[in-house]
Amino acid sequence: MIRYSLVCEQAHGFEGWFSSSADFDQQREMGYLTCPVCGSPDITKELMAPSVATGRTKDASHALAVNQAQQQAMQQLKEAVATIKANSEDVGTRFPEEARKIHYGEADARGIIGQASVNEVKSLLDEGIAISPLPALPDDAN
Repeated sequence: MIRYSLVCEQAHGFEGWFSSSADFDQQREMGYLTCPVCGSPDITKELMAPSVATGRTKDASHALAVNQAQQQAMQQLKEAVATIKANSEDVGTRFPEEARKIHYGEADARGIIGQASVNEVKSLLDEGIAISPLPALPDDAN
C-alpha cells in the first residue's frame, strides 16, 4: 500500500491509501477521489518525504509498528466495504438511474452499489445526489 498526502483545489489537505501509483491515477481519472471537506474532485498529490528504514533497531521497530497499523487499517477498510456490499443492492450500470430515482423519491430509499462513468458521477454530484466510491482494494485485483 502507498500512502499519499493529497490536496484539493481549495487547498484542503488529506491522505489516501492506494495499492499503486496507477491505482491513484485510475481512481482520479474515474472521478472516485473527492475532497472530504468540500467534495471537489480536483485532487493532486502533495510532495512527500520518503519513509526509508535505516536498519537501526529504533527505526525497524517504528517501521514494524507502522506496518502493523497499516495492516489493521486495511483490515478495517475491507470489513467496512464488505458490510456495505452485503447491505446494498448491486444495480450494476443502472446506478446513475437508480440513484436519481431514490434521490427524487421515485423509488424506495435503499443502499445501492454499481458502476458509473466519470461524467455520470459528475452529473450526479452536480444534482446534489450524495454518492461515494468504494475503494479498490488490493485483493480485488487478485
